[in-house]
Amino acid sequence: MTDAAHKLVVAISSRALFDLEASHRVFEEEGRDAYCDYQIQHEEDILEPGVAFGLVQKLLALNDETRERVEVILLSRNSADTGLRVFNSIAHHGLEITRAAFTSGATPYRYVAPFGTHLFLSADPEDVHAALKAGYAAATIVPARQRARAGGPLRIAFDGDAVLFSDVAERVFKERGLEAFAESEVSAANEPLPGGPFKGFLEALYYIQSEFGQDDCPIRTALVTSRGAPAHERVIRTLRAWKIRIDEALFLGGKAKGEFLRAFGADIFFDDQQTHVGAAAEHVAAGHVPHGVANE
Repeated sequence: MTDAAHKLVVAISSRALFDLEASHRVFEEEGRDAYCDYQIQHEEDILEPGVAFGLVQKLLALNDETRERVEVILLSRNSADTGLRVFNSIAHHGLEITRAAFTSGATPYRYVAPFGTHLFLSADPEDVHAALKAGYAAATIVPARQRARAGGPLRIAFDGDAVLFSDVAERVFKERGLEAFAESEVSAANEPLPGGPFKGFLEALYYIQSEFGQDDCPIRTALVTSRGAPAHERVIRTLRAWKIRIDEALFLGGKAKGEFLRAFGADIFFDDQQTHVGAAAEHVAAGHVPHGVANE
């Protein structure tokens, strides 16, 4: 396959990329017309970075003069008129984003597929649900105290069940309890878990990682899971079967994830359970993946 075929494509909403809370309040409190007027009046006012801004900077920094490894695309419910402020801010901050879809209030997830997107990040849960249902990796960016750290490698952390893997094992836990879950995972240790919604995104990251040695790789990944021994073996064998390397694997056995994510230095963490995402957001940027049994 060509380099272009392996390019990692990330689509992001304007509210995930920039701090649009003030203008969003205008929309919520005064309606669409007031919002449009507000954005046009302020289109020369540069927007401050949002929760995912630092992540986007690090993604784009993976490109160099040899080739474009990553493309970031803007998918926005703004109109072209109101989106001018967003593009002005993109130019001001020096972000290499040239492609966009402005949908004037309609859900933009329809353009995830035509753009060849591997990951869609949005502040709108409805759009994220639609993208996941269509089979694409997607997460709702939640408000966070922390953003991606400047400098250093891009660090992305994933939960396992219902994110990297399907929710088949988590269903056993939800329906029959921890003991039955452990027994089931031990008996199925040699059976690779089916892929979850983020498997393709992890594969695209790993393709970029494979260009570099481990010591100089600009991407570092981590699995941060509530699983502990003996449920660890099936996960390890699954990643081995997929021929994907995870740089760090944290089997926490139910311990809270936030401090571990901060120690890893995650630029973003993806989890299917809102309680874990909310706690993680105290320490790092986080995205909720509303997929699987925990979200039914």
